Amino acid sequence: MQKPIARRTALLASAAILALAAARGANAADPLEKITVAGWSKPITEITHLLVEPDKGFYKANGIDLAYVPGAGGGDAIRNILTGQADVAFTDPGAFFAALDKGEKLRAIYDIYPQNVFNVVSLKSANITRPADLKGKKIGVYSLSSGTRQNLLVLLHQAGLSESDVTIVVTGLLNFAPLLQGQVDATAATDTGLLVGQHKGIGDVNVMEVRNFLNVSSDLFVVREEVYQQKKPLLKRFLKAYRESAAWMIANPDEAAGLAVKYAIDGTDRPTNLEVIRLRNAATVSAITDKNGLGTFDLESLQRAADAYRKLGLIEHDIRVSGVVSTELLPSRSKSTP
Repeated sequence: MQKPIARRTALLASAAILALAAARGANAADPLEKITVAGWSKPITEITHLLVEPDKGFYKANGIDLAYVPGAGGGDAIRNILTGQADVAFTDPGAFFAALDKGEKLRAIYDIYPQNVFNVVSLKSANITRPADLKGKKIGVYSLSSGTRQNLLVLLHQAGLSESDVTIVVTGLLNFAPLLQGQVDATAATDTGLLVGQHKGIGDVNVMEVRNFLNVSSDLFVVREEVYQQKKPLLKRFLKAYRESAAWMIANPDEAAGLAVKYAIDGTDRPTNLEVIRLRNAATVSAITDKNGLGTFDLESLQRAADAYRKLGLIEHDIRVSGVVSTELLPSRSKSTP
């Protein structure tokens, strides 16, 4: 992103916060309404903009008391909203589709990362260069409920393979040790996970990027239909605050990298933080968000993904995406919003 655009985005986000604070004025003493986000991960660097609320106050400025519940995959995030442990799930489309397929009443309300960030990584020595080469191999995933597994299955499908053609091994988040130790032949990861692995010395690797086969969103905000119907004004303020925090991180990656040292469990190295944040910033934008604002859905792409999951056999029923996605809570695109 060019520096003039980044500076303008930062100024717009700051102006939005100041305007809202001024609007609250006499109501500044009103109690904040709590929103709990169920994450797919622990508090890691790539979600720094969610973690820096004590310093930046994006949510407080919008009348929200923000809380975060960690998870181990998008399936965990969905389970946490279904059990009432959280209001909003930070989850992947695969977990969303799987829950809908089981009859859960859910609604996607914001496209967090419109770019597919998943990949499958192997050492050069394994000579795994195409999906067909994965047959009979042991492949690591973050967890069985994570987007790494779902996207691995998408990749296998490109070669006419299924889960039964490989052995899936749970290796944990950002863990390339099993690959280096020969416990797995390849591992499914994300772009940021690969970056961290490269910094830790995994060496020369082959990388198959899932977006070259299916470039669907990596993560969405999802809520239960009941919550969607009952808390629209609160959810709208939440999305506005999130958009402002995402715009801040896009415009201020250096500041975000510094704060990640303070708030992210994997944020001990500031230069690495900066690279992770830049990757995640890049996944946050698309041609559609450039036109209509951060969080805007590409419904055609999401429908193609739902159709692909049905064809893969990952879900049993057809999903009409337009019926389970809402755009009405997205912040309006104006001079004061990025």
